[in-house]
Amino acid sequence: MKIAIIGAGPGGYVAAIRAAQMGAEVTVIENTEVGGTCLNRGCIPTKALLACAEALDRVKHADEFGIEIGGAVTARLDKIMARKDKVVSTQVKGIRGLFKSWGVTLLEGRGRIRPDRSIEVELKGGGAQDVTADAIIIATGSRPAQIPVFPFDGDRIISSDEALNLQAVPSSLLIIGAGVIGCEFAFIYKELGADITIIEMMSRAVATEDPEISETLERELKKKKIKLVKDIKTEKVEITETGVKAYLSDGKTVEAEKMLVSIGRAVNSENLGLDEAGVTIGTRGQILVDDRMKTNVDGIYAIGDVTGGIMLAHVASKQGLVAVENIMGHDARMKYDVVPAAIFTHPEIGSVGLREHQCADKGLAVKIGRFQFRALGKAHAMGEIAGMIKVIADADTDKVLGVHIIGPHASDLVHEAAIAMETGATAKQIAETIHAHPTLAEGIMEACEDVHGMAVHAPKK
Repeated sequence: MKIAIIGAGPGGYVAAIRAAQMGAEVTVIENTEVGGTCLNRGCIPTKALLACAEALDRVKHADEFGIEIGGAVTARLDKIMARKDKVVSTQVKGIRGLFKSWGVTLLEGRGRIRPDRSIEVELKGGGAQDVTADAIIIATGSRPAQIPVFPFDGDRIISSDEALNLQAVPSSLLIIGAGVIGCEFAFIYKELGADITIIEMMSRAVATEDPEISETLERELKKKKIKLVKDIKTEKVEITETGVKAYLSDGKTVEAEKMLVSIGRAVNSENLGLDEAGVTIGTRGQILVDDRMKTNVDGIYAIGDVTGGIMLAHVASKQGLVAVENIMGHDARMKYDVVPAAIFTHPEIGSVGLREHQCADKGLAVKIGRFQFRALGKAHAMGEIAGMIKVIADADTDKVLGVHIIGPHASDLVHEAAIAMETGATAKQIAETIHAHPTLAEGIMEACEDVHGMAVHAPKK
């Protein structure tokens, strides 16, 4: 079986390795670099910068742990960026090494599908090469959306791509959008010394999360002196001699040295030959697929952001595995009811399953359990007591429908909940499972106890 994959992001490269493991002859076509947006311009470099910001915060508060640091603490952005680049390059080399280990052929260039389902590859080094395959997987990802009111110039008005490569910390940064990307960069550059203002047209930050999680995050933004303006649209932007000026829908203006626009992504489905190949696309340019990741054309599959669904790296990876399983003759289906998500703010956010308002919309009767991190000995020992854990369980069956966490290591803790939901566990079963002490995971146990009003380390209601 010959499989050709266009795109080597977290969907494409994972699909390639799994296909090779299953005995397929695999060719991957990538126009930029293996790892895609996630590794090169997204998840990994952002987390590398966040790690530096968190280290700086720890140093600033070292006296709280009985540690005295003499002299001024200085953040060297050049060294921070160099570390970030090293982390990324190490991961890139790792993927290339895996390709070599599993016999995956990597063609560096731009692929276009012909009507006969062969692929013409315009090679980076010049020339072209034809690729034929029994099946094609399109995994071309997405990019920051270009919105007319925000004319990107890469200097004053920037996207997340440029925010990852700034040569100096701006004195002030205006962020458009209080979603995942906007909030993560707000915490990073605030810690590095920038004055931050976030403009959000919705009524709350991280509006995709449970409202109680948003409320807690907004309190932490305020503590960090990050200004959040909600329920306001940015109607016009102009570049000035000193930076940018935003005109808001309430008649006010905000000025800053730089503006970061983080309000959406556009799918990379152009110039792939989809029309000629007969592949159906949606109104946003997304490639339409079924739960086996098949398009309407036999032998052509699509995965990841380009399908316009949940734009998360781990979703793309799972979709890649599903596509390969089906190409290799098995029957695999994508399910989206248990997809954990993480937001790397400070504190972190981890969530999986339904939010409380979504349960109400579905007419589900639920019971809610909550537990505060400040009631955990481990959280106090770490010096990180902000946040909570919220468990939503079906009122009739007690099965866990959703878990929402804001607090230290929330991105790690949420996976206990994901496994519980995947296996159909009840809140009572989690509560009765012995959790090691002292740990942060005890908070999940106690939140599940609280579903039935029995949390040991919570006051009587």
